[in-house]
Amino acid sequence: MSHQTEKNMPPVGYDNNVGAPPRVLLWGVIALFVVVVGGFIAGIYVFNNVFTDGQQVRVITQFPFMSAFQYQEPTPSGGIVPTVALDEAANDAALDLLSLPVVGSTPTAASAEVTEDVTEATESTPVSMALPTNTPLPTNTPLPTNTPLPTNTPLPTNTPLPNSASATTNTVASLNTSTSFISVPNAHRNTGFLWNQQTWNNCGPATVTLALSYFGWRNDQDYAKDILRPNREDKNVSPTELVNFVENYTDINAIYRVGGTVDMLKALISAGFPIIIERGIRFEGYDWTGHYQALVAYDNSSSIFYAYDTYLGNGTAGEGVIENFVELDEGWRNFNRTFIVIYHPDEESKLRGILGDYWDERQAATIAFEQAQNEARINQGDGYAWFNMGTSLAIMGDYTRAANAFDRARREGIPWRMTWYQFQIFEAYYNVGRYDDIIGLAQSNLETTEGEHEESYYWRGRAYAQIGEMALARTDLNTAIRLNPNFSQARAALDSINS
Repeated sequence: MSHQTEKNMPPVGYDNNVGAPPRVLLWGVIALFVVVVGGFIAGIYVFNNVFTDGQQVRVITQFPFMSAFQYQEPTPSGGIVPTVALDEAANDAALDLLSLPVVGSTPTAASAEVTEDVTEATESTPVSMALPTNTPLPTNTPLPTNTPLPTNTPLPTNTPLPNSASATTNTVASLNTSTSFISVPNAHRNTGFLWNQQTWNNCGPATVTLALSYFGWRNDQDYAKDILRPNREDKNVSPTELVNFVENYTDINAIYRVGGTVDMLKALISAGFPIIIERGIRFEGYDWTGHYQALVAYDNSSSIFYAYDTYLGNGTAGEGVIENFVELDEGWRNFNRTFIVIYHPDEESKLRGILGDYWDERQAATIAFEQAQNEARINQGDGYAWFNMGTSLAIMGDYTRAANAFDRARREGIPWRMTWYQFQIFEAYYNVGRYDDIIGLAQSNLETTEGEHEESYYWRGRAYAQIGEMALARTDLNTAIRLNPNFSQARAALDSINS
C-alpha cells in the first residue's frame, strides 16, 4: 500500500475525476450565462414596454434580429372600429341613403324605398347630376406631349412605356357635366422626381417632399416632418395638412378632393401634374393601414400605374412600383378615392379644365357619394361604401344623413385604424349632438395609439366642452396642442372655451 505524496495530490479546487474543470470556473460560466440571459430578457422587456414605436424601429434598423422579439399588440375590437347596434328606425334611415337622388351638389329626399335584400344596383331613381361616363373624346384637343419618356430610364421589358409623342390616344371619361373633354396618350411618364426612403412613420411628409421635388424643391422630408408632425409618434398627417403645407411653405399650390377615378388620374398624369393618392394597404407582416403614394406614370396596355412609394421603393431601375389599375382602385376607395394635385400657379386654368366639377369641393363629394352609393347597392355589407357615403355627406354639410351612413359602416365593420386617418365621422356626430359617441371613438383611438393622436384629443375635448366638462376639455385641447403646436383648430377651440 503506497502513500499519496504531496507531489501527486490533486490541486485544490479540482474534483477527484481526472480532467474535470475547477468548480470556480464552472460556476463562473454558469453565472455569466445567467447574467447574459437575464440581461437579454430585461433588454427585450425594455424594448417592448419602455421604448416608443419610433425607438423600436431605430433599434431594429441597427439590429434587424430584434424584429423577432417585437411584441405584436393583439388587433383590438376584433380588428374593427367599435361597432354600433342599429334599431329598426336607424337601419331604415341608412337604407334610405341607397335611393337618395342627388341634385346639383345636395342630396334630396329619397323617393323610393330600398329594402334590406337589395343585392345589386337598381335604377329606382335616376340622379340628376350625371356621373363621369366613358364618352368618346374628340382628338382635336390633345394634352401636351412635351414630356416623352426619357431613354435613360429603363423600364421592365414586359411593360414598356412609349414616348407620349408617339403614343396612340385612348379616351378618358368626361370629368364634368359641362363637357370638359380630354384626349390622353396610351401611356405617359413624368420625370424629375427625387425618391427618398421615408423615416419612421413619415409617409406623408416624405411623399409630399417627393412630389414637390418635381418642381425643383429641395428641402428634405425632415424639414416637412418638423412642420407636419413635430411629435415623432404622430400616427397621421391628413390630406388637409399636406395641402396647407404646400400652400404655406412653398411657391407651389395644391388641392385635394375625393371621388377620383382611374381615368381622371391618367388625365392628370398625362397633363404633367404630380399626383398623391391616399389608400389602404397591407404591408407584409402588418395589419391594414393608411398610406400615401405619388403616381408618376401609367400604361394602358398593361393596365398599370407606376408609383414612387416612400416605403416600398421606386422600382428596380427607378421606373416606380407597379400598381394594377383594379388593385390600386380597391385600396384607394378605402379613403373615398382621395387625391392631391400639386401644381404651379400658372397652370391653374389647365387643372381646372381637367378637373371640371371636381374643382368644387361639394361637387366632388357629390360624385364620391354616388360612387359609394352604387357600391353599397351592389353589396350592402360593404363597410367602406357606407363610410364613404358618410364622409361625402359630411363634406356636403348633411350631418344627419352622414351619421346614419357612419352608423351603418360601423355595423358592417371597418378597420380599427380607420378613425386614425378620417375624421368626418367625428364632425358628423358632433353636429348632431352625439358627444358620447365621439368620446368613445376618441378613447379607442388613444388606446391603440398609446395616447399619441392629437386629433382624438381635439374632438374629445370639443365633445367634453359640449357636455359641460370644461376641465377635461381644456386638458384634452392642451394635450392636442402639446403634441402638435401647429394645430390651429385646437388652439381656436381652446381659445373659445377660455373666452
